[in-house]
Amino acid sequence: MTVLENADRASSAPAPDAGGAVPAGGPYAADPVLVVMGVSGSGKSTVAALLAERLGWDSYEGDDLHPDENVEKMAAGTPLDDDDRAPWLDTVSSWIVEHALAGVPGVITCSALKRKYRDVLREHNVVFVYLRGSRDLLGDRMAAREGHFMPTALLDSQVATLEPPEADERHVVVDAGRSPEDEADDVIRALGLTPVA
Repeated sequence: MTVLENADRASSAPAPDAGGAVPAGGPYAADPVLVVMGVSGSGKSTVAALLAERLGWDSYEGDDLHPDENVEKMAAGTPLDDDDRAPWLDTVSSWIVEHALAGVPGVITCSALKRKYRDVLREHNVVFVYLRGSRDLLGDRMAAREGHFMPTALLDSQVATLEPPEADERHVVVDAGRSPEDEADDVIRALGLTPVA
């Protein structure tokens, strides 16, 4: 299930029907940047890669922008605090701003767990794609991952930190746990985007 929730929705885009589905009709802006967000294990990297491939857009893995000290801290099982996240969010924001100024659409991953984190990333062209999953699903996915610095032990701290997007934030909610292809398709359909692949 995908639900589009927004504020400042483009006037050319149709309103949701009574069941919450949003028919195709155009994205928020001509040059949107999709911030694929959610708790670790929700499938951000996979869905973002599929979206970028299908849309032919620039993309970036937000985790790769973490300072080394953040990666070391998480790998040791220590949750990041707001001070740790601040320089990382600034770097992610810079990527978004560069694309906004150039009029180039893109897709970037970022957990963006708190509203105040999303406030750092919010630009006129940003739509948050929130991948929502149960604690059990996320735990199973994290346990099955190989080679990622985020240990399963930090999942509970991420779940506790999460503040889902609110009604006045431009966002799409996608229920994780289905095939990544279906989830990407839902985002494209909800925002009225045109695939190239």
